[in-house]
Amino acid sequence: MKLINHLPDANFNITGHGKDFVMVNKERLEKSLVISPTRLERAWVNTLNELNEEHIAQLVAWQPAVLLLGTGHTLTFPKTAILRPLIEAQIGFEVMDTQAACRTYNVLVSEDRFVVAALIV
Repeated sequence: MKLINHLPDANFNITGHGKDFVMVNKERLEKSLVISPTRLERAWVNTLNELNEEHIAQLVAWQPAVLLLGTGHTLTFPKTAILRPLIEAQIGFEVMDTQAACRTYNVLVSEDRFVVAALIV
């Protein structure tokens, strides 16, 4: 079997991640961020406790096929009411720890899906 290293045609790729950082295009970022194949926002909520319905509504405006919410070192579910804008817009979403969200983002981008990952570092 021949293996090919496929790099997606995205402008913004997650090239590494660890306990306290995410690397985007080989640049180490140590604060929370939102990433899609075409856009990067370097400022986002620092903790899940800061997250509110307005933040989610802003992510809905990105019009993702799916939204990944990385909740930090551990998987913690936000209150359901906060996710209401996603439900109303019928946008699929997954909540997971940030490192799992990074891995999932890369898989979905490699499949040419328009994914948005909101990552708490």
